Amino acid sequence: MSFLYLILRNRLFLWMLLIINILGTIYGYIWYGYQLSETPTIFIPFVPDSPTASLFFVFVLFAFLLKRNWPFFEALALITLVKYGVWAVVMNILTLKVTGNLPWEGYMLIISHGAMAVQGLLYGVFYKMKWWHIAIAAIWTLHNDVIDYVYMQYPNYPGLEGYISHIGYFTFWLSILTIAIACYYARRYQQNRTLTIY
Repeated sequence: MSFLYLILRNRLFLWMLLIINILGTIYGYIWYGYQLSETPTIFIPFVPDSPTASLFFVFVLFAFLLKRNWPFFEALALITLVKYGVWAVVMNILTLKVTGNLPWEGYMLIISHGAMAVQGLLYGVFYKMKWWHIAIAAIWTLHNDVIDYVYMQYPNYPGLEGYISHIGYFTFWLSILTIAIACYYARRYQQNRTLTIY
């Protein structure tokens, strides 16, 4: 693991991740373009879930390159990267199962969102989050679930319309799981077992 941590700390690797996440964030907002054009203005900040998650991580990486920690963004990034990374992988696999077809973009989304979840977990050991950072990030995350599945602003996956109640239920418990993971990393920090990125 020490070799892995050396790679994760490497400044060239951090710059590479920063560029990849910036490009992924831009692509993600473009991917949501059609849905955003039909979304009421009040809901727009809560609709593009995955690109907003990678945007949070962009701030985390930028802070690392400045040899700093921004714990609020760390909490948001950890919870949302893992949540929406796993969520998108599951939704694309479910689309393939239900419709019998998945375009090449779907396979690309499986790989990219799987990587989102992995990077969220790997960098958690360097975070310096406290409980109040997680509390605010948890409110954001659960509020987002309400916007998606009460006000019906969830991401559009053609073919899955008949499963929305089940997807909403799955999403809620995925939120709880990722908040619990963030609490685990916060406890590590409280016990002084957090590694230093710089």
